[in-house]
Amino acid sequence: MFELLHNIILNLDIEGTTALCAARTIAVLIVIFLSFLADITAKKLLLNALGKIISRTESKWDDALLNRKVFNRLSHLAPAVVIYLSAPIALTGHNTLVHTITTVAFIFMVLIAILALDALLSASLDIYESYNISREIPIKGFVQVLKIITYFMGAILLISIAIKKSPFYLLSGLGALTAVLMLVFKDVILGFVAGIQLTANRMVAHGDWVEMPKYGADGEVIELALTTVKIQNWDKTITTIPTYFLINESFKNWRGMSESEGRRIKRAINIDINTIRFCTDEMIDRFSKIQCLTNYIQSKKQEIAEDNSGKTVYDFALINSRRLTNVGTFRAYIIEYLRQQPMINKDMTFIVRQLAPTEHGLPIEIYVFCSDKDWANYEAIQSDIFDHILAAVNEFDLKVYQDPTGHDFSRLKGQDQRGDRVPQKNH
Repeated sequence: MFELLHNIILNLDIEGTTALCAARTIAVLIVIFLSFLADITAKKLLLNALGKIISRTESKWDDALLNRKVFNRLSHLAPAVVIYLSAPIALTGHNTLVHTITTVAFIFMVLIAILALDALLSASLDIYESYNISREIPIKGFVQVLKIITYFMGAILLISIAIKKSPFYLLSGLGALTAVLMLVFKDVILGFVAGIQLTANRMVAHGDWVEMPKYGADGEVIELALTTVKIQNWDKTITTIPTYFLINESFKNWRGMSESEGRRIKRAINIDINTIRFCTDEMIDRFSKIQCLTNYIQSKKQEIAEDNSGKTVYDFALINSRRLTNVGTFRAYIIEYLRQQPMINKDMTFIVRQLAPTEHGLPIEIYVFCSDKDWANYEAIQSDIFDHILAAVNEFDLKVYQDPTGHDFSRLKGQDQRGDRVPQKNH
């Protein structure tokens, strides 16, 4: 191209030196024009056409490539390729200048290729996360490792181009820097190994409810990266924990509850032991009118009558015979009441039991599972159940234990001032 321009200018009767400068100037301007033309063609025409084609397709992977600007970054290669190929022709005879321009153009193309590969990896991650399997097997940490390797190898290649040395020459000299690299990339290496263990053993995944009180983490995993795990707590704060801490220390994962058929309700109410007694005939007649207890009372009366047959039973010595108690009848009522609740899963653990008595009374614990695992619904169902049970306690001549409050002491003080207190005996 340059020789053709030179001959044309010589035919126009222009002196040799002037013709040479004019031909070289025109050749340079043509290269610049072609580079601009290639840039406009790649960015304005090809990218716009490609965007319209992608918008009409139903697949999502091409949308990810477009959103991550993979094609946009590749379009920057067009002017660089034109300059890299045309500069030696336009600047024939200027070897130093040609070498400088082509080196800069090649470095630019390598840099664009690195950025395009980075965008391609990000797009691949977006495509993978659109599938359900990504919640069980996250790969963000592995993608980040590939990005680090890409930038590291890209930096080696760029330096080797700049100093005119083979990349293997630089890599061979990194052996002495191994200890330094291990120190610099300590968290990356630990995070990478921890990520492999977490993924292989399926210990934690995106969307899991994780509880780690030591670090104030109690919420949903929103990001499982190479070096950190981000947990959004229920108060909407975010706790960041190093990935390898999930391997070295213990944490609670509520995934088993989420994947099961119910969410556990485990709560106890404390009965005042002073109110526990044998049931009298009047109490039994009253309890038998409660729909949940009708069948229970009938079966128990028959069972007790058979057991007490042949025994001498005195009304003033109830302990000599088998009798119902108000707390046992109350426990039977709770069992039947819970069985009638549609939101209680009867196929999972279903227990209403007494715990060991304490200074706070006799705990009656309910251990069942709610079919609705949504937090708000679960809490509402649990509250409704205990609202009813706490209100029903008095129907069985029982009382819920409660520590004395200031109101109780003030009431006692008022009774003392009115003279209502029973006088103590003199000793």
